[in-house]
Amino acid sequence: MEILSEEQYGEYEAFVANHPQGGFTQSADWRKVKNNWGWEAVVSRDASGKIVGACGVLVQQIPLIGTSFLYAPRGPVCDLHDRAVLADLKAGVDALAKKHRAHTFKMDPDVLMSDSEFISIAKGLSFRQFAGPEGFETIQARFNYRLYLGGRSEEELFANLTQTTRRKVRIAMRNGVEVRPVGQEYLDEFVRIMRVTGERDGFNVRPRSYFVRMLDALGEHVRLYMGFYQGTPVCGAISTNYAGKVCYVYGASDNVHRDVMPNYLMQWEMIRWAVETGCTVYDFQGVSGILEEGHHMYGLYRFKKGFNGQLDELAGEFDYVYRPLACRMTDAAIAAKEKLDAIKRRGKGNR
Repeated sequence: MEILSEEQYGEYEAFVANHPQGGFTQSADWRKVKNNWGWEAVVSRDASGKIVGACGVLVQQIPLIGTSFLYAPRGPVCDLHDRAVLADLKAGVDALAKKHRAHTFKMDPDVLMSDSEFISIAKGLSFRQFAGPEGFETIQARFNYRLYLGGRSEEELFANLTQTTRRKVRIAMRNGVEVRPVGQEYLDEFVRIMRVTGERDGFNVRPRSYFVRMLDALGEHVRLYMGFYQGTPVCGAISTNYAGKVCYVYGASDNVHRDVMPNYLMQWEMIRWAVETGCTVYDFQGVSGILEEGHHMYGLYRFKKGFNGQLDELAGEFDYVYRPLACRMTDAAIAAKEKLDAIKRRGKGNR
């Protein structure tokens, strides 16, 4: 194993960007988005010196306790059934844990719950698995809805949509809705619509500065899309195109003009980007694992399901605890902060 210097990040990036397990949160450029964390890169090499495994690790300092938390979002990137490479990468993380006085290392690779071989290897390396039933108990969503493109043309994919979704895409087209990638001059409108969406659906919205960093850092691998009706922005999305996958990361829709179905056309245009660039999958990202019509998130699943992909249940998070006492203290502090934040939100709601 080897812990890379910044001068070697280009070699790391070339490996991750071209590996089937690669993802944008494992890119070396992701450290520029998460600029309030530290970042380290660990690699495993074969006998010839070629990289065969990589793991980008975010480092969060916990100052009051004097420890740190290590996290590899959607890492590692390697053959997840190669125990030797996984053990080598784990040895690199062990070195990082010593360097940063880490209490825990967490990874959540893009691996299915049905992959018993990987889960067995991870547990054999003393990782403990966590997977909540709804899928949002983990840092990354555990249930992802995905459209596997399979080399199909736009015409074939459009014909594959459910009849209702095809009709709604056509409604948007007939009503003159225009969806296109835009520059950062539209970020204020995007953030405005994101806040409308957050208020409507009950989630917190990231600040504008975060989206600026994401667009700047990922460059050609990310797009801001906006949907316009009669010249007015009515929906928006940020999607990434990295390692053969387009991922729908953030989406927003205004409360007005929903009847002209702009969100359906926006998804279709992002799928077209995936096809144009030879991607293998379009990832709609997270949905709830509770697929009951009365559930508050069922509508999101129903919307994505109309594009006729498949629901992937991922294996969840794998933690390796180095310092159990510091881990418990940190977890208690986080739980106390979340409780205080919830009380503050209820207080604001009563005003």
